[in-house]
Amino acid sequence: MTSAFYTLVGAVLVLGVMILVHEFGHFAAAKLLGVRVEVFSLGFGKRLFGFRRGDTDYRVSALPLGGYVKMTGVNAIEMPEEHAEGAPADEGEFLKHPRWQRLIIAAAGPAANGILAVALLTAVFALHHEIPYGLYEPAVVGWCAPGYPAEQAGLKPGDQILQVADTRNPTWQDLHNKVLISPNQPLLLQVKRGSELLPITLLPKADGKQQSGDAGWLPKQPFIVTALEKDMPGVQAGLQIGDEITSVDGNPIHATGAMQAYLQSTKDRPVHLEILRNGQKQVLTITPKLTNLDAHTQTYRIGFGSEPIQVEQLPVPEAFTRSLSECRKLSGLVFDLIGKMAERKVSVKQMSGPIEIVRVSGEIVHHRSANDLMGFIAMMSLQLGLFNLLPIPILDGGLIAMLLVESVMRRDINEGIKIRLYQAAFVCLVLFAGVVIFNDVVKMLPGQ
Repeated sequence: MTSAFYTLVGAVLVLGVMILVHEFGHFAAAKLLGVRVEVFSLGFGKRLFGFRRGDTDYRVSALPLGGYVKMTGVNAIEMPEEHAEGAPADEGEFLKHPRWQRLIIAAAGPAANGILAVALLTAVFALHHEIPYGLYEPAVVGWCAPGYPAEQAGLKPGDQILQVADTRNPTWQDLHNKVLISPNQPLLLQVKRGSELLPITLLPKADGKQQSGDAGWLPKQPFIVTALEKDMPGVQAGLQIGDEITSVDGNPIHATGAMQAYLQSTKDRPVHLEILRNGQKQVLTITPKLTNLDAHTQTYRIGFGSEPIQVEQLPVPEAFTRSLSECRKLSGLVFDLIGKMAERKVSVKQMSGPIEIVRVSGEIVHHRSANDLMGFIAMMSLQLGLFNLLPIPILDGGLIAMLLVESVMRRDINEGIKIRLYQAAFVCLVLFAGVVIFNDVVKMLPGQ
């Protein structure tokens, strides 16, 4: 019951807000330009409840998979409605307005999503932004997992990535994004090792339910204890949150993966951890414990985690600038991902549909902070706006494209052609939505 409650709240806060803002963009532009709005609906299908004010019926409908604004003179896909012969012209009709005004109305929905994303991210960066250590720092490798692509490509701790594909001086965030959308595809790196410049080709592997790219590396960062497990050797030996581990048995180790690999070689032999606590060096002797990682795997562990974070509280102007930069980067990433999907270089599993978005929203509402929720709404809102800008009939981008073509032609596109285009696009979008929702369901199945 509790889980269902948080999922419902997450769905309302994420899907509800970003759809409401999108449709309000269309609504506000239409009203401003004198177009009559007959229906403002959250959801499709049968009307559940709502109210009427002026010319407009504000409603919530049965299928919570989007929303729409119904303007006078056009049906749900912006096609002209039939009029009785000899009926007087209605200046409130959508199609009676100039093309440039119709274009503004079409673009206002995605624009509203973009404005929401920038505003929310500005608030996040200004109030309390927790990020993984080094996310916005130069990409200096701290550790490479044995057998993973980074190690196989010849990368070593201390290497600095000066260029990845066409991005120079990447941060770890830039590097992560490039790897994420490049599973099983070569990425050309320029690497600085000491005074040498090395060309290295990295081949990220497809990993996880979404089959996104993974290189198997971590940034250079302090090896700080950020979590401890009860009744495990680490707690029992006196290890504390905030301790910085500098070496194990005299060997420098800077990542939990490296520690895990080392413990599998020492097994249940006591190990000596040199730590820094409040600036003072200490040595703890700890005997690893054999534990069940899952039904089939046993591993020697001490029982701690290390995921150091940094907290930002930027001045509002700097937060706004960072927000614009993040939205620009995400926009490029989304279009790169769509392009690679079209070329069948990336699995469609990287796309998340409404079921996955609702599930993640519920988890964030239940376990994360309000800032995390605002950041997630911002990212989803921006992606909704970008998706709607694709030049596909039925979507806003399709209407914008048609209006631009008509402006160049100086006449309307044949109505029969428009109908066929909308019908074909509708079928394709329904099939695409089915695939995405099917993937969402598969990701939720045990063992996936």
